[in-house]
Amino acid sequence: MLTFIYCEKPKIWHCMEQLPIFDEEEQELKRYYSISEIAVMFKVSPSLIRHWEKEFDLLKPHKGSKGDRKFTPQNIEQFRTIFHLVKERGFTLEGAKQELRHQREWQKEKQEWLSRFQHLKHFLEQLRDDL
Repeated sequence: MLTFIYCEKPKIWHCMEQLPIFDEEEQELKRYYSISEIAVMFKVSPSLIRHWEKEFDLLKPHKGSKGDRKFTPQNIEQFRTIFHLVKERGFTLEGAKQELRHQREWQKEKQEWLSRFQHLKHFLEQLRDDL
C-alpha cells in the first residue's frame, strides 16, 4: 500500500516513508512508475501529465518499447515542482516555465558564489597560516 501523507504547513514531505512513492510492503522505492500511478499520486488525469510533458522540456520520462511512459523518482520530483507552481501557486504554464528558468539561473548563480566564497576561504586560511 502506498502512503500519501502530506503536511500542509510547511508544504514539505517529512521523511521517505511519507513520500507517495514509498511502498511500505517492499520497504523501498520503486525504480519506475506508470503514468496511472503518477495520476493517482497527484489526483490528476493522465492526459494532464502527457500535456505537461509536451509543454515542459524539464519533464522527460523514459519510454518503453511499447511507448509507455516510465517515471523515475527524479521525474516525479520534476512533476511535483511543476504541479506546485501551476496547481498550488496558480502560475500559468508560460509563467511556470519562466519561473523554472529563473530557478535554474538562480541555482547556477548561487553555485558560482559558493565557489567564490570557498576560494576566498581557502586563500584566507593560507594567509592566516603564513602569519
